[in-house]
Amino acid sequence: MELLSLRKIRIKDKKYFAKWWRDKELLKLTSGILKSISDAEVNRYFSAMLKNKNDHHFMITIGEKVIGHASLAKRRNGWHETQIVIGEKKCWNKGCGTKAIKLLIKKANRLDISKIYLEVRPTNFRAIRAYEKCGFKKAGIKKYPGNKYLPETLKMRLSA
Repeated sequence: MELLSLRKIRIKDKKYFAKWWRDKELLKLTSGILKSISDAEVNRYFSAMLKNKNDHHFMITIGEKVIGHASLAKRRNGWHETQIVIGEKKCWNKGCGTKAIKLLIKKANRLDISKIYLEVRPTNFRAIRAYEKCGFKKAGIKKYPGNKYLPETLKMRLSA
């Protein structure tokens, strides 16, 4: 298998997000919002990602093939929230997520980012297992009473 790596997001990567943001199976694991997203919304969200100077967005690749996305978003008090999506389903259950998270943590260390947390759907056991392998610890349930698609998440923090 070719080497898994992270590279900075590029304008031409929009096509991957357009595909993943419309994939019902992926959406059930992430936001849970299954309503259709328009091309204009894809353009708006993707442009905002490219323009944001506080956050770090990376494409997860194996060789030249893009398989997912990982990010570090600046939050309050020196914390950064991470998100990762393996968009290519044939790469699921192969350790790609775990490898990508480990690479993201190395990048974070080089960027002098040490306080990292994430929120994950409590039923996404595959993701939780990958995060735990990378040093994240469960830190409690966060409730979102106004979100019928994702009423609660499991908050996890990276333990140094």
